[in-house]
Amino acid sequence: AGALQQSADIAMYCAKRASKNTLRFFVPGMVEPLRERLQLENALRGALERGELMVAYQPIFEAGTQDTGMVRVGCEALLRWRHPELGQISPARFIPIAEDTGMIISIGTWVLRQACGQIRKWGESGSCGRIAVNVSSLQFTSHDFVGIVAEALQSEGVEGTNLTIEITESVLMTDKDACARKVRELQALGVSISIDDFGTGYSCLGCLQNIPIDTLKIDGSFVKELGIKPAAAALIGGIVSLAHNLGMRVVAECIENEEQLQAVRLAGCDQVQGYLLGLPVVPAL
Repeated sequence: AGALQQSADIAMYCAKRASKNTLRFFVPGMVEPLRERLQLENALRGALERGELMVAYQPIFEAGTQDTGMVRVGCEALLRWRHPELGQISPARFIPIAEDTGMIISIGTWVLRQACGQIRKWGESGSCGRIAVNVSSLQFTSHDFVGIVAEALQSEGVEGTNLTIEITESVLMTDKDACARKVRELQALGVSISIDDFGTGYSCLGCLQNIPIDTLKIDGSFVKELGIKPAAAALIGGIVSLAHNLGMRVVAECIENEEQLQAVRLAGCDQVQGYLLGLPVVPAL
């Protein structure tokens, strides 16, 4: 009876992870992924205190032209986890765990403070530029998020004009009025708001009309399909046109080759980032 109940619990967990209104029959293959997830979850709980988490920064450039070249205008802060036994763990594996367990709140606050500290350090060395920080929906919708941002800026003595908060489209779909109010409060601090992974299926065009977003970051899947699917260039061009008509900037990410770079330039993207232009780097202490 105990084994039967345990198997049913595992199947139920897998069903919840899949989607709503579905079911799963238990199969032995479910056990190992669940065991691995629990191992990562337990390891992640102390990762911050043990100094295993770090922040890497990937440069963002003005798109420029082939003749004028590109100028670095900022960076995106990217969380990394280096486990002493498991090695480098992909964010795609541990970020969902952090969100499901609520650990993303404390980890996200730490990343925000690290980014503000890096803004200060680079400013002291004469290097300037905006840092973009990804924020989960759980973080953004917490009641004290604006206060956390203000505290991070104040504690490091940096201006909000050097910080961009990146949120996903799904955040806009929750409580539109509350979201708009929070965006305006952040912008009153000088902070810019960017929609990350725009165009991935949660698009709420009406939200863009009512919520004062500063930047749209085109999802990398569109960029990767340039030169492969003819519709990709048309979709990027449509997003750029929409954004510019609404007074927003557009960033194209995941630029990995010259063909993609030239295509997003031709489409009118304002800024670009990707492995072709610069890898994420953890600054020296």
